[in-house]
Amino acid sequence: MMTDPVADMLTRIRNAGRAGHSETSCPSSRTKLAIARVLKDEGFIDDLWVEAVGGKPQLRIKLRYGSEGRSLIDGIRRVSRPSCRVYVKAAAIPKVRNGLGISVLSTNKGVMSDRGARDQRVGGEILCEVW
Repeated sequence: MMTDPVADMLTRIRNAGRAGHSETSCPSSRTKLAIARVLKDEGFIDDLWVEAVGGKPQLRIKLRYGSEGRSLIDGIRRVSRPSCRVYVKAAAIPKVRNGLGISVLSTNKGVMSDRGARDQRVGGEILCEVW
């Protein structure tokens, strides 16, 4: 039994990037799809889509690589866990790697990046950090 599906998705992305795979897949959910959309909007992944495999939805993520063949995702880390949730106010949203990375937050206005949350002045739960 998997206790943290979001951490599983982040681990699959991290492992696929380090192995040089062009894409990866994981079971789909609304939260995982929203996180993947934020990563696509911020330019960390190339594309994403949901397809049915064996009657169950699978989230397929196409990874993005730089000109020298390195993954654009140098690191990805789960911040808020099922056992220890991390909430921040809008003014206290931390910058990841001095602004070179992003935080993905779950707010009352949906899942968004730290820049979007600061612009809309909303706080929420920090789901993960990507750099």
